[in-house]
Amino acid sequence: RIAFLRICSGKFEKGMSVTHVQRNKKIKLSQPQQFVAQDRVIIDSAYPGDIIGIHDPGIFNIGDTLSEKQSNLQYTGIPQFAPEHFARISTKNALKRKQFVKGLTQLSEEGAIQIFKEPNFGMEELIVGVVGVLQFEVLEHRLKNEYNVEIHKSPLPYQYIRWVKEGTDLKSLNLSSDTRKVQDLKGQPLLLFTNDWGVRWAQDKNKGLELLEFSKN
Repeated sequence: RIAFLRICSGKFEKGMSVTHVQRNKKIKLSQPQQFVAQDRVIIDSAYPGDIIGIHDPGIFNIGDTLSEKQSNLQYTGIPQFAPEHFARISTKNALKRKQFVKGLTQLSEEGAIQIFKEPNFGMEELIVGVVGVLQFEVLEHRLKNEYNVEIHKSPLPYQYIRWVKEGTDLKSLNLSSDTRKVQDLKGQPLLLFTNDWGVRWAQDKNKGLELLEFSKN
């Protein structure tokens, strides 16, 4: 995998060690690349304004900050919009489970989709949320062509998603029968509603329940 980053200040040099601010971890940046049309070139240095590609072992997310010196500087992340369309996704071939999970996780890290799962269930069958229905086509195409995985997709009727305060006991909530309890990949609890009536029911029947349209983390 290649992660792209923009040099904001200072000078980048091949093989330099930097601090991954979000993870508070030292990493070495080897084999930096620049792309010109279809060609990629290994570079020795880069300057503010340059965009380079670096090998990503699965530790970089959109909005991460790298600093040569110890720093707490963090750039504001790209806003993540609440999905409006949902579908249950599973792999057609159970032997491809590892590729299936890897592909969905990486696409989620890119911001192409959002992944949710039901509490106490594994990763064999997941709920995917997207802003536009064409993202489902992109998902199927990329899983098939990049990870050699074909999927089953079952549309779900949910239209609204709300995160709830961490530590909330989902089992104790009084919810409408068509509301689904799930969690994101960070383990944060959230609710899926088929209509705004279900949202109002949850708020009316559960005193003090805080429903958020976006996760705070």
